[in-house]
Amino acid sequence: MTTPHPTPEAPQVAVRGEARLEVDPEVARIAVTVSARGTDRSATLADLTRRNALALDLAKSYGEAVEKLETGAFSITPEPGKHGRGERIRAYQGRVLLTVELSDFTALGELTTRLADLDLTRVDGPWWALRPDSAAYAEARRTAVGEAVQRARAYAAALGTTLAALLELSDTGLVPPPAALGGMRMAFAAESADVPPPLDLEPQRQTVTAEVTARFTMQPPEL
Repeated sequence: MTTPHPTPEAPQVAVRGEARLEVDPEVARIAVTVSARGTDRSATLADLTRRNALALDLAKSYGEAVEKLETGAFSITPEPGKHGRGERIRAYQGRVLLTVELSDFTALGELTTRLADLDLTRVDGPWWALRPDSAAYAEARRTAVGEAVQRARAYAAALGTTLAALLELSDTGLVPPPAALGGMRMAFAAESADVPPPLDLEPQRQTVTAEVTARFTMQPPEL
């Protein structure tokens, strides 16, 4: 659609509206790396399978608090000997990467600690985030539009007139917050006989920004 050219009878004002909201996160993700190492390939795979099953069962035991549980990369890597000729293998290193997403942050601290207490298991995270359909995005848009209208009215009032009609409204940017890393990394080489106390993880607030541009016609001012 072609925007009408401004005329003395229909002057225009173009403004920008912005919003910046600070909101609580809705989900948290942690990455769990389960490892196994040994001189025998089959035994290493068996250890990795067992430890992976333990980690999965532990995550699943938290029920609805765990919204997503996904298996990512799997690898079994031979480590060649440092000395000697031929293709002599010194050991095998196996890894499985799991991603766990939770909405219950009380359960998050407990599960994170218990996972990190498993044999040869590393935990990274948490990454705090909003859901893709979070109401915070709609609120940011509404706030940005409201600011654009208020700004346009202020310009019109400065000329002693009022707005007449909206010609154009463009969404120039809704920026979701980047995944915020809580800065935690834990790895334990052996299982503990006692269950460790849960971590106290403080959710990191998320910043959502939105920006719009709007063009209005005004009643002709008396200049």
